[in-house]
Amino acid sequence: MHRIKDSTVAPSHLDGTLPGDFGFDPLGLGVDPARLKYYQEAELMNARWAMMAVAGISATDVLGIGGPWYEAGAGDYDFPLPALLAIQFPVMGILELKRIRGWLATGKSGINESFPFDPIGMNSPSMAVKEVKNGRLAMIAFVGIVVQAIVYREGPVSALKDHVIDPFGNNMATNIMHIGSTF
Repeated sequence: MHRIKDSTVAPSHLDGTLPGDFGFDPLGLGVDPARLKYYQEAELMNARWAMMAVAGISATDVLGIGGPWYEAGAGDYDFPLPALLAIQFPVMGILELKRIRGWLATGKSGINESFPFDPIGMNSPSMAVKEVKNGRLAMIAFVGIVVQAIVYREGPVSALKDHVIDPFGNNMATNIMHIGSTF
């Protein structure tokens, strides 16, 4: 059984060689080197999805495309659900299987037969650290955007616009007082 450890001292398994390794692992999840590599890859995949999501949500909010992002799943796109699932499951399954097999063989992220996937030549140690840092920020931003959509029924840019127009009337403190009126 793992106990929560003192996080002021970096654990021995985090030696600063991984991109974004700042010695923080209070639960000891990375003690096993094989699991640590898997966790690193999982963090990168989630970070990349979060970076795309935050950029897409913000862009559609700024451009006013398609209504609120959180209502997109309820839309009718004239494509029957069984047909969508019959296409999406095999296609995503094959692509994910190729991705995980390539990662297991090379230890690098990629797509299809290209490991590492780097079409514009940005694969460097400094870019790897930037990717991890920006990805972690995007994951936190995405959680904030989701909570904001649940509570206030607004996109991030709309909420920012309301705050800039009336900073004392539209902020966290005043919005918390009106949470019941948004449901």
